[in-house]
Amino acid sequence: MALSPKWYQFLVSLFASLGSVLYGYDLGVIAEAVASDNFKATFNPTTSETGAVVSVFTGGAFFGAGLAGPAGDWLGRKYTIMLGALIFILGGGLQTGAQSLPYLYAGRAIAGLGVGFLVMIIPLYQAELAHPSIRGRVTALQQFMLGIGALVASWTAYGTYTGFAATDSKQWRVPLGIQIIPAGFLAGLIILFPESPRWLIDHGRAEEGLRTLAKLHAHGDTSDAFVVAEYGAIQDEVTFERENEAKSYSELFTNKSSFRRLFLAVSLQASVQMTGVSAIQYYSPTIFAQIGIATGDTLKYQGINSIIALIAQFCCIMLIDWTGRRWANIGGNLMNCVTFIVATALLAEFPPGVSKNVGAEWGFIVVTWIYNFSFSCTNGPLSWIVPAEIFDTRTRSKGVSIATMMSFAFNTMIGQVTPIAMKAIGWKFYIVFVVCNFTNAIFFWAIQPETARRPLEEMNFLFTNAPLFVPTMDMKEFETHDLEDRVAEVERKGSVVSHTEHTV
Repeated sequence: MALSPKWYQFLVSLFASLGSVLYGYDLGVIAEAVASDNFKATFNPTTSETGAVVSVFTGGAFFGAGLAGPAGDWLGRKYTIMLGALIFILGGGLQTGAQSLPYLYAGRAIAGLGVGFLVMIIPLYQAELAHPSIRGRVTALQQFMLGIGALVASWTAYGTYTGFAATDSKQWRVPLGIQIIPAGFLAGLIILFPESPRWLIDHGRAEEGLRTLAKLHAHGDTSDAFVVAEYGAIQDEVTFERENEAKSYSELFTNKSSFRRLFLAVSLQASVQMTGVSAIQYYSPTIFAQIGIATGDTLKYQGINSIIALIAQFCCIMLIDWTGRRWANIGGNLMNCVTFIVATALLAEFPPGVSKNVGAEWGFIVVTWIYNFSFSCTNGPLSWIVPAEIFDTRTRSKGVSIATMMSFAFNTMIGQVTPIAMKAIGWKFYIVFVVCNFTNAIFFWAIQPETARRPLEEMNFLFTNAPLFVPTMDMKEFETHDLEDRVAEVERKGSVVSHTEHTV
């Protein structure tokens, strides 16, 4: 029995998401590595040096995301994925064999560079492969597989911490080395998977693009009505883009429709970090320690947190194409706001390590788990889904690149500010995230149109014609149904127009 086209698209995208596993794994495992006894004995790092071990990774990812934009347009989507995986392998190897802190910094920065390539290009690649009806589900794999990586990292760290002696460097070298394995699979096998048909058509390889569309959507049947219709829509869009826009990065800032999309994508990525996801993850281990939970048990509870996130991300995969993007993002921010209000009140009334109110401290832990579920089923995945689907073919790589750079910039900033702010003002720092989650919800209620189930080639029409203040618009007025009309026209004629007639 032949695999259905949508399952084929899903499985190709699932494999590409190995790159997201690398990001989640590294973020999850480095905390255990720097906390291990042998790591401390080997490098004797200061507090600032320990922070640098973490932050140079996201710094490298910032530059990787920037370089991935032009690479995605020049090399193609899948070769950019391969390049990112190879860079990550080099960085992972340097980390695993590190004999000094500068050696480790280099490995972290190079691995971050590779991850920047991967997390930028993978959701873009997925969006360009997927049918509109499952595009959200497919691009949500980015966050889901990131969660898989974090889950594996949590339990790997727990196993190596408890399984090796405190004097054994395997306590941190083994978990750092394991991440090279999925990177090797990704680099070695991505060549066997299809290139983005939109990139192929945009780069003068129209016949190959048509065959790829047919392979993705119709078991290789180039006369299938949907394949012919989508091929024609892509060709028309590419022709329009070549004549009217997307000549360079400057087009993203000078064209009103392109800038509107860039503003939304950048805002989404920045807003995700301002929900407090990084800050609450950084501070939760401190809370655990203050309660009196041993380091090994702390890693276990972090593993539970990873399982909760994974369940939430699975819920997003199953529901996001049904709920849509707009209200999921708004509702997620509001729920995050509520959890931060409760967490802030608990910290203010029962200071951890001072009040000795174990019930209140465990209440804080449960609230962080609730927050994690809310974030992981809404804002986290949507920060990858929406930027990947709103741009034109010729601006997509550039626009997603800039948005991803913003994500890493804010991630690095929050990571550096949080320990300083928590030491200086304690629980009052959480008020920032109460305010930001609430204002995020209002902001996206005002500016974010619904993009679910809309073909990629219709995004230009939506963002060119829809009002800037979204609540005043009727979403149905901005649905062109162009792809459906094309399919109906092909089916009505009962014959297929030769693809050579669509050649630009």
